[in-house]
Amino acid sequence: MNNSSATRPDMRSLGRTVKKFFGYYPVLAPVTVVCILFSAIVSSIPSIFVQNVLSVVEKWYKTGDWATAKTEIVPYLILLGVLYVLSIAAQVLYTQLMAVMTQGFLDKLRREVFGGMQNLPIKYFDTHKHGDIMSYYTNDIDTLRQLISQAFPSLIQSAAIVLTVFAIMLYFSVLLTLVLVLGVVAMAIVAKRIGGGSARYFLDAQKYVARTEGFVQEMMNGQKVIKVFCHEKASLDDFDVINEQLYNASFRANAYANALAPIISNIGNVLYVVLALVGGVFILAGVPNVSFSGLAFDVTILVPFLNMAKQFAGNVNQLSQQINAVVMAAAGAQRIFSLVDQPPEVDDGYVTLVNADIAPDGTITEASERTGHWAWRHPHGDGTLTYTELRGDVRMVDVDFAYEEGKQVLFDITVYAKPGQKVAFVGATGAGKTTITNLINRFYDIADGKIRYDGININKIKKADLRRSLGVVLQDTNLFTGSVMDNIRYGRLDATDEECIAAAKLSGADDFITRLPQGYATELSGNGANLSQGQRQLIAIARAAVADPPVMILDEATSSIDTRTEAIVQRGMDKLMEGRTVFVIAHRLSTVMNSDVIMVLDHGRIIERGSHEKLIAEKGVYYQLYTGAFELE
Repeated sequence: MNNSSATRPDMRSLGRTVKKFFGYYPVLAPVTVVCILFSAIVSSIPSIFVQNVLSVVEKWYKTGDWATAKTEIVPYLILLGVLYVLSIAAQVLYTQLMAVMTQGFLDKLRREVFGGMQNLPIKYFDTHKHGDIMSYYTNDIDTLRQLISQAFPSLIQSAAIVLTVFAIMLYFSVLLTLVLVLGVVAMAIVAKRIGGGSARYFLDAQKYVARTEGFVQEMMNGQKVIKVFCHEKASLDDFDVINEQLYNASFRANAYANALAPIISNIGNVLYVVLALVGGVFILAGVPNVSFSGLAFDVTILVPFLNMAKQFAGNVNQLSQQINAVVMAAAGAQRIFSLVDQPPEVDDGYVTLVNADIAPDGTITEASERTGHWAWRHPHGDGTLTYTELRGDVRMVDVDFAYEEGKQVLFDITVYAKPGQKVAFVGATGAGKTTITNLINRFYDIADGKIRYDGININKIKKADLRRSLGVVLQDTNLFTGSVMDNIRYGRLDATDEECIAAAKLSGADDFITRLPQGYATELSGNGANLSQGQRQLIAIARAAVADPPVMILDEATSSIDTRTEAIVQRGMDKLMEGRTVFVIAHRLSTVMNSDVIMVLDHGRIIERGSHEKLIAEKGVYYQLYTGAFELE
């Protein structure tokens, strides 16, 4: 990797991190900073005491009056002892506070990031690798842990010591301090050049870590496919390419960062020798001392000054060692805030779904408890409310749609699904069947046309309420870690065990669930890896059934079920679909024959529509599909 390919992390993200940290802990954080500063300053002032003690010892040496010297030295020692005790107390306090705040900060930040992620549109997850997203919560968050728990206190402490010691040295001798400044300039130039070099690569390293994790996750999920096609060598070669990129970026970043500390340390050693030589020359030549203290330049000034110079250089070195953590944190923070700053899913809806009581005369009143009936609550500008019964009347009129601008996938789609109707979509893969159901869910918004639900434009319905009225069974089943009962209850969290079992019986899942080792209490993990694909699909159907929605969307719901199991499921599905509006996507035409309306799609257009009998009589594409003249693919 060359320099042109590397990018610098945006250091403003560090400012946002610190601001957020103090926002989370508006009292504890300032208290911690005060404790760190106090401890740092106390560790810097012994040089003043050393100068005073040396002056007393020099006076005692000349006069021989030990009693007087003793009375002058003891108060300094007592005061220094008291300050050190307070410094130890401050160190204990701030280390404990940092332990609490660091983990608390990470906990709150993860919650904020995860909460924001829940509000992102489906498009974000369709266009980003899941392993890359996971890296936000692991590697990137961990860089902030190192910043807050280690680099942040060290930076404050070292900076405070450097400034305090510099002020004391300036107080003792302006001339020697000017010599020191030359060394500081050299240190700053080196730190800027080498530190800047490492910064250019740390952001790339974080990106390649995320890319590596994404690749590994993808390979883990596809292990069966890899082994079936004997693709192990090709997978390893692909991994080597990504891993080599990570190695190069990390190597260059750490090579720069690790070279900085010894270079700064040796500059400090050279500076110490230079100050000792210059100071000795000043004493021998009788150079008058230029200082704010008014003291003559002698050994009592030079000795503590050299100690302070070593302390100064050591803490500058400490500051340089934190550049690694700071730059990594900047790269991690930049990635984290790129996720936090993602625009949330837009929801301008104001019509909500409520439980309703419907009188015989059709009057609708809102109910506080579940009644089995729903209504759309429509607020108006004058403060009044009107209610529309949720009947499941879904209509799409002249709908056009494109996932990406300029790449239209649906053309002039018009669908009328009356309450209780079963509408089926058939067609080859990529014809646009699933896209239509994604639009009904408002996973994506249409470019042109109208979609109305019970006469209401779905853009006016809050997305959460819209989706609560729709039951969805997808071709790709997702089961979560937990019991079988928990996974069924996922459809409606307040459902009782009896309702979940009834839903399982309705879908035909009860038979195999009761034969599991712990029945409904059997724990599932790894997306239900201990179940067959068909069993997982049956649980997904039961999950939709327990939600008891007025509209169902079945996207290849029985595609993973064998013919015998399909017959069992179909009976349950028929019961489930009674009185509901149902959208069915299927490759097996046997599952859509009893649909009220069948729509044949081809390249985003509806080319045929009608009942099974009507389409057979027309002897068009559907007829040829049914008779086997054409294949769906």
